[in-house]
Amino acid sequence: MQYRTVGRTGITVSHYQFGAMSFGALGNRDHDDCVRIIHRALDAGINTIDTADIYSSGESESIVGKALTGRRDDVVLATKCFWPMGRDVNQRGLSRRWIVRAVENSLRRLGTDYIDIYYMHKPDLATDIGESLSAMTDLVSAGKIRTVAVSTFPADRIVDAQWVAATRRLARPRAEQPPYSIFVRGIERDVLPVCARHGMGVFVWGPLNAGWLTGKYARGNVPGGSRGERWSANQSKNFHDQRAPVQRRHDLVDALTAVGREAGLSLTHLAMAFSHEHPAVTSTIIGPRTMEQLDDLLASAEVRLDTATLDAIDALVPPGVNVDNDADSGWIAPWITNAALRRR
Repeated sequence: MQYRTVGRTGITVSHYQFGAMSFGALGNRDHDDCVRIIHRALDAGINTIDTADIYSSGESESIVGKALTGRRDDVVLATKCFWPMGRDVNQRGLSRRWIVRAVENSLRRLGTDYIDIYYMHKPDLATDIGESLSAMTDLVSAGKIRTVAVSTFPADRIVDAQWVAATRRLARPRAEQPPYSIFVRGIERDVLPVCARHGMGVFVWGPLNAGWLTGKYARGNVPGGSRGERWSANQSKNFHDQRAPVQRRHDLVDALTAVGREAGLSLTHLAMAFSHEHPAVTSTIIGPRTMEQLDDLLASAEVRLDTATLDAIDALVPPGVNVDNDADSGWIAPWITNAALRRR
């Protein structure tokens, strides 16, 4: 396992991080099995675990807490807040009121007294970023979080957060967590250069694009137990969709499989290796649900792609392009989807 420093923080993380989103009701419900999987990842050299309060409504954090019993000090632990965690309208977002409460809740579920990297999970347009960063700064001073970070923030929001932190003398975001894969390359245009310019670490998620880049969603096939089947009937229907965008995905999977075969790699290993080739990427978050999936992902940890293979990928999906445009960007500005916000 290789290790890299998070921007200029001095924190060293494995170039694969363990993502626990699929633990709990969203995926693997067997807590003991989840703990074994996490221990296997740690034993293989992964030193960073990523979760969020919203994952299975806190169950993922509880599982991670169990797995870290007796091993907490050896792990860089990350979690997040933003999404609704109850019916109360104030149990969501990035207000000071909610951030402070959300941190306390996460600390309790994780069974720890500090969080190494704490993310603002999405931009909150209802809250001044200075308000959020002020709360984060106080939590850093209290020793409850060590490092402030953002997730799926567009480039302009990252710059805004950096400027507000500098002018108001607040803790500034040290890392960004965007989606990135062969199918989702939009961050190459602005987010990655902005992060590099501000000395931020970049932890990318979705390297297999919800399973598309494993090749398992062949035309007309949604495997039992897969994310496409588990998450919603509507999502499952999308894999059978005959519209051009979905069929383009199938065509690209076929072409990329051939590229991988030429390089002596499975499609999964090709996609994983691609995710950390960009020099601005610090590490890639993997999200195995089973031990078998974890072992296959670990086998790709040392794979590097040669120039010919990277050129072949660029020819199929050009740099800076998302195959489905905004669909996989992780965050779409509401004024794009809501006409009332762009009309007088």
